[in-house]
Amino acid sequence: MEIPGAPFQDPGSQAEEEDPLIAKPLVRSRFHQAPPDTFNAVYLIFFILGIGSLLPWNFFCTAKHYWLYKLSNATDQSPRQDDLGSYFESYLSIASTVPSVLCLVMNYLLVNKISAKVRVLSSLFVMLFIFCVTTALVKVDTSSWPYEFFGLTMVCVVIVCGASNVFLGSVFGEVGRFPMRNAQALISGQAMGGTISAVASVVDLAAAGTISDSALAYFITADIFLVICIVIYLLLPRITYSSYYLKSLNERPQHTGGENDSLIGNDTGSINASVGSASLSSDTGTVPPLRPILKKTAPLGFSAFYTFFISIIIFPSISSNIESVTKDSGSEWTSKYFVPLTSFLLYNFADWTGRQTTAWIQIPGPKSTFLPVLVVLRTFLLPLFIFCNYQPRGHLRTVFFDRDFYPAIFISVLGLTNGYLGTLPMIYGPKVVPKELSEPTGVVMSFFLSLGLALGSACSVLVVHLI
Repeated sequence: MEIPGAPFQDPGSQAEEEDPLIAKPLVRSRFHQAPPDTFNAVYLIFFILGIGSLLPWNFFCTAKHYWLYKLSNATDQSPRQDDLGSYFESYLSIASTVPSVLCLVMNYLLVNKISAKVRVLSSLFVMLFIFCVTTALVKVDTSSWPYEFFGLTMVCVVIVCGASNVFLGSVFGEVGRFPMRNAQALISGQAMGGTISAVASVVDLAAAGTISDSALAYFITADIFLVICIVIYLLLPRITYSSYYLKSLNERPQHTGGENDSLIGNDTGSINASVGSASLSSDTGTVPPLRPILKKTAPLGFSAFYTFFISIIIFPSISSNIESVTKDSGSEWTSKYFVPLTSFLLYNFADWTGRQTTAWIQIPGPKSTFLPVLVVLRTFLLPLFIFCNYQPRGHLRTVFFDRDFYPAIFISVLGLTNGYLGTLPMIYGPKVVPKELSEPTGVVMSFFLSLGLALGSACSVLVVHLI
């Protein structure tokens, strides 16, 4: 019986093993230990893939100075042009998240029809192609066609973020077959991707002579990293530890208890009965049953949904428009570096810290009702950001938090809670169902996450207009 709020342990130490030199399981015993993750190589690979999964969003989002430069450097300066610059983050959020939900639905329907390897590699190559196009556009003079450039940018965002979500959902599905520490590595890597993009943005901004040079170096960095992701993913099945877990469940020897069993308890039989006699291995070509997954993961799905719903309303649409109260002082800190450091770098570092904390602390537990309560309490962060020095203000003229340290504190709390409370349901989800459903459950949890981002980005447009 689980104690509500107790730390969640991953009992992966009793998993089984096959002799890598023999095609069939060892005959001297039906119960074996899994091979070790030598040098934590697989953990590191999933961490890097986690960085790559949100790299497109982070690089598009963090390059605010570049987008404003492109849109404000137009020969046609009209009120509509100013509107594009003022609400660019909101448009970016919608273009990056709404199509992602559709891509994740497609990913779930294809989870047993197209192999995860095909889905992952095809999405990585699509992202690489779009980023190469974005990199090439840096040195193209778009001042005479700003609206076309804006439209082309949004199309690139739609495609690259759709591919990113197929990639993320597929990798989440695969990592659901592994012990939980690997899922934590993947999710922690996502936050590190944001931190890397924020650091790269600040460094390029300080080192490059012009904004265009800074953006060129910035996007080339993303191109190189995507190539690295392709290479290490191709190496993943060649490692004994990962090839063991990636094999079809029907090919594994039976075992006394796996990493999923401690959570599902006596409910395993009822769920397996609903699955029926059909195996959910990747060669069946059937759509996984959705009802038993939703039955077990509904509270966790809500927690993932609402955590990212609140976060995307605030970041980056509101947080990146909070200016220093001494912006006109002439200091580069307040005019040039305030937003990149406080909004992007601080948030992403706090987000990574929260996600990494789940490697040691997992409270509340997967069945605790306290987790959704904590998630809902984050709603109170929204008015705190609204009444910072957000500019321009059209309706709410009062600024209650008129010191620069206020947004720094609020963004730290937002990132820390997003990382911690957003990671827990994502790593719990594939572990509260039988192993046969772990991969599609990972895709379903990614759907909840993306649905929160999609609806939150739509609401962010409304909130920004109300301020």
